[in-house]
Amino acid sequence: MVEHAYIVGTKAEFIKMFPLMKELDGLFIHTGQHDLSDLSKTFKIKEPDLILSDPPKGKTSKFMGSTPRALLWNVSMVKKLTKILKEERPKTFICHGDTMSTASASIAAKRAGIAGVHVEAGLRSHSIWEPFPEEISRKIADKNCEVLFAPSKIAGKNLEKYKNKKVYVTGNTSVDSAMEALKKGKNIKVPNEEYAVLSFHRHENLKNRSKMKRIVEIVEQVPIPTYFFAHDNTVKSLKRFGLWKRINKKVNAIKFANYVSFIKWLSGSRILLTDGGSIQEESLLFKKPCLLLRDRTERVAGLTTGLNFLTRFDVEFSKQKISEVLKSDWSAPEFKNPYGELGVSKKIADILRKNSA
Repeated sequence: MVEHAYIVGTKAEFIKMFPLMKELDGLFIHTGQHDLSDLSKTFKIKEPDLILSDPPKGKTSKFMGSTPRALLWNVSMVKKLTKILKEERPKTFICHGDTMSTASASIAAKRAGIAGVHVEAGLRSHSIWEPFPEEISRKIADKNCEVLFAPSKIAGKNLEKYKNKKVYVTGNTSVDSAMEALKKGKNIKVPNEEYAVLSFHRHENLKNRSKMKRIVEIVEQVPIPTYFFAHDNTVKSLKRFGLWKRINKKVNAIKFANYVSFIKWLSGSRILLTDGGSIQEESLLFKKPCLLLRDRTERVAGLTTGLNFLTRFDVEFSKQKISEVLKSDWSAPEFKNPYGELGVSKKIADILRKNSA
């Protein structure tokens, strides 16, 4: 019988899970949602022990624009995972974050009578529509898993209602992931001049012309060179709304980089503009001001640091913050990282070893 099993579906899940996988060996199950082969080689993680569906080739996701297909796939994953867990009988089944793979894994663990472990539990925007469907996936995982690792005190507080579960506030494994990536990318060249990094891809933004227009208007307020790490679906959306030529006059568009390269660019930047999730945590790690191109965020703890700013697509507010943080005498405020310090993955691994002893 294996002690532990991991479920990973997306690149984002793998990035945050690999430091824990290095600390705590286990059965590696890949749902096939993204192609993880390059990341496995980069961070020297073994190939998956089980792959439940063929990963896409040349795409960021196998479900781009197809909600019905995604739902059917999700149902099939629950069935497959339940069968595997009943056969393998690991003591714990570890999932991460807020993807469909995470939700499916937590349901399968419950059905199979295996202790589900949710890493990055308790994050809440308190709106099912932003981010969607991630807010729903988190709630499903937290409800079905028995052991919950919260990345911040605020996230831990959101889990207090679960009286029969083991809840630990540990910080987030993203701290370990980002620092390892930075070491691997030490020879990657980035501009010597001050520059901004831009990245946005949330579905709730890409489907809304008004929000996309305001994002472009906010980007136009940045007075320093801006490097746009563009996802394919983001470019398609900008072109569909007639905004691609406009933003392209302002930014240096770069095909979205691998994680190591992106972390190097992020760590050397002066300011970040994003609607992403993990990048909010990474901005704090590298003490970079970050404008959130959203109405809400599940990473509320970051807003208390004076480095993360929720724009709510307000162009004037954004212009003011950009001007403020780009002043020559501006420096990052003193704060304690609410998502923890280096070594979170070892802390989680030690707890899981103790619990399964």
